[in-house]
Amino acid sequence: MPEMPYLDSYMAYLQLEKTLSGNTAVSYRFDLQRLAGYLAQHDAIDLQKVTPQLLSAYVRLLYDIGFAATSIQRTVSSMRSFFAFIAVEGYISSDPTELLESPKRTRTLPSVLSVEEVDAVINAVNLEGKSGIRDRAIIETLYATGMRVSELCAFTTEQLLEKEQLVRVIGKGSKERIVPIGESALYWIDQYVEKERGLSAKPYSGSTLFLNFRGRGFSRMGIWKMVQQYAAAGGVKKEISPHTFRHSFATHLLEGGADIRTVQEMLGHSNIVTTEIYTHVDREYLLEVHRSFHPRSRKGFRVSD
Repeated sequence: MPEMPYLDSYMAYLQLEKTLSGNTAVSYRFDLQRLAGYLAQHDAIDLQKVTPQLLSAYVRLLYDIGFAATSIQRTVSSMRSFFAFIAVEGYISSDPTELLESPKRTRTLPSVLSVEEVDAVINAVNLEGKSGIRDRAIIETLYATGMRVSELCAFTTEQLLEKEQLVRVIGKGSKERIVPIGESALYWIDQYVEKERGLSAKPYSGSTLFLNFRGRGFSRMGIWKMVQQYAAAGGVKKEISPHTFRHSFATHLLEGGADIRTVQEMLGHSNIVTTEIYTHVDREYLLEVHRSFHPRSRKGFRVSD
């Protein structure tokens, strides 16, 4: 990974003149190193080439691939502090963060795909191509469960309760929730495990379900690129990300008549797992809601290739 120019000088400045905690300083360094990789990809590691538009695009990208709002706010703070420092020191002629839009203004609600658009993305996967079955299984799982992309990247074989048609999802704060998964997603997971996973698995792969060609779990960026690829191949013109499937999952269930309380539990939203208002929803009821209202879990749905 490329080194951010002037980073050591900036870190020394934080240590000597600022009152940031040690953990915050370490986080700032990590944020700026990640930014350096992005700038290098855009031929802007020479910081004179960095523009407010480029930094705004970077912030939007972090939202698209599922970074928490708090992490993005810290990233913006680290960028503002760093570029202000190097501008004052004369390393750059102007501070590109002076015109940087705030995260609240750059964040937009994710697009919602129609059922037909979801089908178009899924059917764009070439099942005869390398890792085509894996990619189909990943997209089917995102849409069938409403998982966050980080949850899917960390998903293991032990979390799949196939006989019960359920998955155990480990969400934010290590909170666990039980979510139904439809027959279509289960079918393609089985196909992937049977035909492709063993070709990528290495001794260090462990029980991570979805593996990249190196035998490791996917990064959020890896899933983001995959979704973008198949959306384009399927002719979907909307700007989408893995989170789009989560948002579409919830929207399609609600439009079909599902109870909002049940959908919130499937999504793992914090406002319904707070102790004071949490009430148990029976697993059989969750399954019935999913089967009744999810487009790819209704009776009569046929697995197609």
